[in-house]
Order: sequence, then structure tokens, then C-alpha cells
Amino acid sequence: MKKVLVATEKPFAPAAVAQIKEVLDKANYELVLLEKYTDKSELLKAVENVDAMIVRSDKVTKEVIDASNNLKIVIRAGAGYDNLDLEACTAKNVVAMNTPGQNSNAVAELAIGMMISIARGNYNGKAGTELRGKKVGIHAYGNVGRYVAQIAKGFGMDVYAYDPFVDKDLVKKDGVIQLDTAEELYSTCQYISLHIPANDKTKKSIGFDLLSKMPKNGTLVNTARKEVINEEELLKVFAERDDFRYVSDLTPECADEIKEKYEGRFFFTPKKMGAQTAEANINAGVAGANQIIDFIENGNTTFKVN
Repeated sequence: MKKVLVATEKPFAPAAVAQIKEVLDKANYELVLLEKYTDKSELLKAVENVDAMIVRSDKVTKEVIDASNNLKIVIRAGAGYDNLDLEACTAKNVVAMNTPGQNSNAVAELAIGMMISIARGNYNGKAGTELRGKKVGIHAYGNVGRYVAQIAKGFGMDVYAYDPFVDKDLVKKDGVIQLDTAEELYSTCQYISLHIPANDKTKKSIGFDLLSKMPKNGTLVNTARKEVINEEELLKVFAERDDFRYVSDLTPECADEIKEKYEGRFFFTPKKMGAQTAEANINAGVAGANQIIDFIENGNTTFKVN
């Protein structure tokens, strides 16, 4: 019987675990559950004799991969996969996958929710502004970006996008205006919804040159990764523009300085909250289980990332 380890320091919801188990049971696979572990040694022990593994934000390092004897596939339940050591996976012939699209609506709703909150002064009792008629730019038009576009259009916003890797006809079909450069996007839109991945090319790529181009009351909404922000240059924008606002689905390293100097111009979640809905929790976990079975039984590598 094939064994699937679900290793989650921050566990899936019980309903998600139940549905993952149901999927695995039907395929005659055994669920091995490791939740709320506090020491890496527990993960190293658990991975020794399993065929597959599902994680959330847990770090699957070379040490973890090397501790496995039978591991064939590791699934990151979510879109981002920077917590997986892809080089180590490849070296040991382990397929690494993510579950793109399963958390997308949850992240998109959070992005719009944070826009509303900052537009209304984080509900401080004073008059705010409305989203209707404002321009929102979507930086990276993937699964999350498309959901943001749908919701924003429902609010009556004018929606723009920049993504050199997406077919322009697809963007146009969604009723979104495609721009040719990031500079054009930032200089056009009062709100920017950021969805780029964190990699060698994008880390610290969002800085003064782009942010200083934003129109009056420019607001950057980051539900991607904090690593893509050049925080030193972010502070420079805050200092030079008293109209600039930043909301982020994760507290930045420079949060203390922002909180001390720029009251009312920011909002940070205490931990990454984009995928923290019951629906997304279930969707991502179940998708991971199905992908494992499809790969082991049929060799399907559709969502392989290494």
C-alpha cells in the first residue's frame, strides 16, 4: 500500500483532512498524518518510508529529501512553491508540484478586501473614498489576477494588467486592458494588485522607480511575497510621498518604522492569510491528493515545477 504523508506544522482544517483521507482511501493509499510538529527531526522521521508528501508552508529542504527512502512526489498545497528545494528534489528524482488555482479566489478576495479597508481609512471613523471609477492594475495576470479582475469589474473599477507571459487575447477577452510595461501599469493605476512570484529575477524588484510613478493616493496591495519588495526603497517612497499607502498579506521587515511614522497609510496581516479560508483549505489539500494518485498511477506531471 502506497503511503502519503501530510506534514503540516500549521494543519489543514479537519474537514480538509477528512476529504484528503477519503480520496486516498478510495485509491487504497494510506494517509500518514504529521501535524503541529515542533522539531525538524519529527519531519525527517516521518518522511523516511512514504511514497508521497503534501505540505503547506513547511520547508522541504535537501535534508528532508535526503531523509526519504521511497519518496516519489512532493506537493505544495498552494500556488507558491519557494519552500520546496527543487534542486534537491530533482537530484533525487522526486517530482515537485504545486496546486495552482485552488487558493486563487481566497487570495483575490483578500486583495479586494484590503483595498476597501485602506480606502476607508481602516474604518477609523473618518470619511474615506470609494473603489468605483478607480483604476486598478494587476501585476501578473495568473489565476489570482484573473479573479481580482472579475471582482474589481463588479465594483466598477477600470482594470489594467501587465504580464508579458500571458496571451493578450486572453486578457482582452476578460475585458481587461493589457499594458506593455510595468512602468506604464504603475503610472496609470491608483491601485496595484501584486501577484508576481518570488525568484531570482523578481526579489526586490518592486521599489522606488515603480512606486514613485503611481498617481496621487497610490496604493500597493501585496498578496504575493514580501521578498519581491525592496523595503529600503519602499521606506523612501513613504517618506517622499505622504499620499502613498501599502497593504500587505504579511508583515514586512520594516513594519516597525512604518507603524511609527506613517499611521493610517498601511495594513499588514499578522501572518499570511491569503489562502486561509475553509474552501481554499479543502480545495488545495484534495487537489494535492488527486495529483499524487494521478502521477503514481498514470504518470501525469501536469503541475510539475522542477
